[in-house]
Amino acid sequence: MALYLLSREFYYIQMEKYARQAVSEGVKSADDLHVSGDSEIYRVLNLHYNRNNHIEVPSNFRYVVEQTLREFFKAIQGGKDTEQSWKKSIYKIISRLDDPVPEYFKSPNFLEQLE
Repeated sequence: MALYLLSREFYYIQMEKYARQAVSEGVKSADDLHVSGDSEIYRVLNLHYNRNNHIEVPSNFRYVVEQTLREFFKAIQGGKDTEQSWKKSIYKIISRLDDPVPEYFKSPNFLEQLE
C-alpha cells in the first residue's frame, strides 16, 4: 500500500510540475494540452513506472495523463493552488478514471516474473 501511495505521489508531482510549466509558457486553455506517446511527460512517467518496458502500457494511460494534466493546469491557472487542500478535488476527479489493479500485480512474485 505504501509503495502504491509513493508511486502515485510521484505521478502528481510530475503533473503539477508540467502544469506549472504550461502556465508559465503562456498556454491559454487546458484543451491546448495534449499528451502523446512522444510527449516528455509520458516518457518520464513510463520510465519511472515501467523502467525496463516489461509491462504493456494500458491503452487509457495517455488519456488519464492528459486529463490529470488538464485538471492541474486549470487549478493553477485559476489560482486554486493558493488554497490549502487544492489537490483534493483533482484527486477525486482522477480517481474516477482509475482502472482496477490487475491481479498479476498483486502477486508477491510479480517483479521476479519480469526478470
